[in-house]
Amino acid sequence: ISQEPCGDLSHGNGGALLSWFHRKHRGKRLPARGAAHVSFLPPCRWQPASAKWYDRRDYVFIEFCVEDSKDVNVNFEKSKLTFSCLGGSDNFKHLNEIDLFNNIDPNESKHKRTDRSILCCLRKGESGQAWPRLTKERAKLNWLSVDFNNWKDWEDDSDEDMSNFDRFSEMMNNMGGDDDVDLPEVDGADDDSPDSDDEKMPDLE
Repeated sequence: ISQEPCGDLSHGNGGALLSWFHRKHRGKRLPARGAAHVSFLPPCRWQPASAKWYDRRDYVFIEFCVEDSKDVNVNFEKSKLTFSCLGGSDNFKHLNEIDLFNNIDPNESKHKRTDRSILCCLRKGESGQAWPRLTKERAKLNWLSVDFNNWKDWEDDSDEDMSNFDRFSEMMNNMGGDDDVDLPEVDGADDDSPDSDDEKMPDLE
């Protein structure tokens, strides 16, 4: 039975596909030259969407960068986030499953879709605890990066700063989207000071 390949050996997938091929067919006799065509490549599977994240005192924000998304599904669990959608005109299948660094409150966590991305707001189970990384395990994920444009060292903020809106969240509230969800207030909206080299930088997971 022929299966559609997930990729092309000439486009950066050769090593993984060949490794899969050898594991699957170790000890098996391959068809003779000229026999009916059989493809041994694995079927297409859902691929993770590119995402970036940043930390706040009470919330963690994750933005999945998928344009023209459809069939968006976000499932918040106490220690896990599952995201899936179809993206673009080709309806490319995306799936991200993230075991989180710490617990969240699923009932107080929300997401908002726009034509350019899907922003998820995770309510921390324990406010005021910094997340040095997004994932439970320390691992390098090629689809995940830190959103340095919105990262700030909130641990040194004053109480007055906590009463402000987060600029990025306010912008998302004012943008049109399929899901009319009000994102919560978080700290650090009016801090226009330049980034300091002394600010604590997160892990790149």
